[in-house]
Amino acid sequence: MSEQPQTGAAERIPDAGRSFETSRIRSWTRHHSVPLQKTRVFTLMENRMSMPDGTDAGNFYTLQAPDWVIMMAFDRQQRLITVDQYRHGVDVPSLEVPGGVIDGADSPLETAKRELLEETGYATDNWVSLGRVSSNPALFNNYCHIFLARDCELVADQNLDEHEDISVHLLSLSEYEEMVTSGRVHHALAVAALAKYYIFLKS
Repeated sequence: MSEQPQTGAAERIPDAGRSFETSRIRSWTRHHSVPLQKTRVFTLMENRMSMPDGTDAGNFYTLQAPDWVIMMAFDRQQRLITVDQYRHGVDVPSLEVPGGVIDGADSPLETAKRELLEETGYATDNWVSLGRVSSNPALFNNYCHIFLARDCELVADQNLDEHEDISVHLLSLSEYEEMVTSGRVHHALAVAALAKYYIFLKS
């Protein structure tokens, strides 16, 4: 005897096509937010939340931080400029593409130009915005702005902050892809930048 479909199964079939471009998920209500701890890189917030139907959901904790930038920067030989540095969160070195924090009233592009020059010594006037992604929407309130920088030239020595230790490596795009696959490149935003770059190439 053939099995009968379970009641409600049709409602659980994921949307197909483009029908989900506008979310049908309703926002929760934030009743108040209290800063619990402020550091030089983020502020820990306690948020009292209720669900869309009014159910009290208790406290949720988020991190407020300035927006960031990250870039796929290529020199005139089409080599990708990457940086290797220690990351405290995962307690290991991380091979990435250059990036940094937007300070004050600086625009994302101004920040990207500054960070590329300071971290690597490279500069260019050939910049394209690849859009932005939410850095980690479960916890952070900020966005990361992604850029493509082409025709970069080495114009200066690195100008690193007091506690920065960064080595610069020039890689072919295929070498960078291999390092993403192997896990040598494990920074989520560095992988997102690669995805944004491929989408740009297809457009």
